[in-house]
Amino acid sequence: MDLERISSEAGRISQSDSDIAALLPTAANGTSNASSGPTTEVRAVLTRLYVSHTLSAWNSRMFEFGAVLFLASIFPGTLLYASIYALLRAFSAVALSSWIGARVDKSDRLVALRHSIVWQRVPVAASCLCFVVLLNSADSSAMAFILFVVVCFLACLEKLAATANTVAVERDWTDNHCLHELICVILDLNASMRRLDLFCKLIAPIFISLVDSFSTPIAIWTVLGLNTVSIVVEYVAIAQVYRSVPALKRASAGATVHQHGTGDESGPSPPGAYHSVSRYLQETLAPWQAYVQSRVFLASFALSLLYLTVLSFGATMVTYLLHSGFNSLEVSCMRIGSVAAELAGTWTAPLIMNRIGPIRSGLWLLNWQFCCVAGAAVAFAFWDSTSRPVAGILIVGVALSRIGLWGFDLSVQFLVQENAEEHARARFSATEMALQNFFEMLSFASTIVFSRPDQFEYPVLISAGAVAVAAACFAAYVRKERGHLLHRSKCLGGDKVLYRAVEFAA
Repeated sequence: MDLERISSEAGRISQSDSDIAALLPTAANGTSNASSGPTTEVRAVLTRLYVSHTLSAWNSRMFEFGAVLFLASIFPGTLLYASIYALLRAFSAVALSSWIGARVDKSDRLVALRHSIVWQRVPVAASCLCFVVLLNSADSSAMAFILFVVVCFLACLEKLAATANTVAVERDWTDNHCLHELICVILDLNASMRRLDLFCKLIAPIFISLVDSFSTPIAIWTVLGLNTVSIVVEYVAIAQVYRSVPALKRASAGATVHQHGTGDESGPSPPGAYHSVSRYLQETLAPWQAYVQSRVFLASFALSLLYLTVLSFGATMVTYLLHSGFNSLEVSCMRIGSVAAELAGTWTAPLIMNRIGPIRSGLWLLNWQFCCVAGAAVAFAFWDSTSRPVAGILIVGVALSRIGLWGFDLSVQFLVQENAEEHARARFSATEMALQNFFEMLSFASTIVFSRPDQFEYPVLISAGAVAVAAACFAAYVRKERGHLLHRSKCLGGDKVLYRAVEFAA
């Protein structure tokens, strides 16, 4: 089976010499400089890509957290509005992410990404203006309700645009899977993008919280100002990246041709309401059918299951820790430590993947996460879940598990980039994100059902069970791909040997 994979990979790689030439930095004599490291031109391209992605992630995280703070100030004494807002935003991603991914696949890459930038920034700016009006008209119940509905609709638009931006940049633009010489570069690029995400995840909420503690109106205008300014920088930077990498243009053209070709084969649909509904259902279900039939479905599904969790330093776990006797400063330090562990995972995963390959590294990292989470679950099952020592075990287990979580995330991301068909990669990733949002909504539901701090052990056990099921799914994927889970002669370097064999075959 491995020899067949090597042969097929070698054939695919040998057909992509022009793509390699377009993406690799070249020396004066026309030879590739893959082994000499990134040139000044390549570093400039990466810098523009990082700047665009950082601004996108920063503004998205800042607005996501800031909107909850603004709603809490506008509607004090209740979490109803913030909860409805968050649930509708997540539901929009569940319902429409697959459709968004299909649109990205059918569109020119630059056009799709520019549209995602604009449709992220415009709803945020409009939402900020609505928040300003709400602050001054909260006494008018009719006006407040109408503006709240508008804000929820704009939040759904922003969430879908952020999804399009994520699948276009993280899962498509960063993939140079035809470059077997640059596998280490791909891993490092994926890890770098994830580090930027984690940095924005930590710092952006802290930043907007500090501004909001001083003045809510100033915080709203800050979000509006930063979004307005960054749109120009993102728009220009991503266009420069697109123009600097010719292979992106050719891949876009190839995807467009594929879409037109497949569309012509189906022929015109018969008129009538029944056929319109039938066609709509087929288009809606097609991404999910392709997702389930994909070679990496089990790996992607395992990653999505991990979003069914309360074992992160989010609002639910923070509430539990405060109830257990920790103060806000201690909780903040714990959150910083958790993010540090997550960042460590983004450095650890590429090293392990270079050593044993993405499949085995994913298996090891996911089982590491399960062991850490299982320890916390056992403590909750046999001891007083409201005691400070049990909470301490939970903190340590969650922090250590984040290393495995983000390392496994990078492993699966690489597998998706390698195995998902290029013309449907955005649709696959968007469907995956929809599934992740669905499981995240289930985690919200678990805390709604078990809402008291003394019932927190039940969401913890549910979260641990989700990790266990994810580990079983990924183990099934590993067995399907490799024919075994563990093999003494391949425990170290099995997948790495495959990559080297591909190079020799090419």
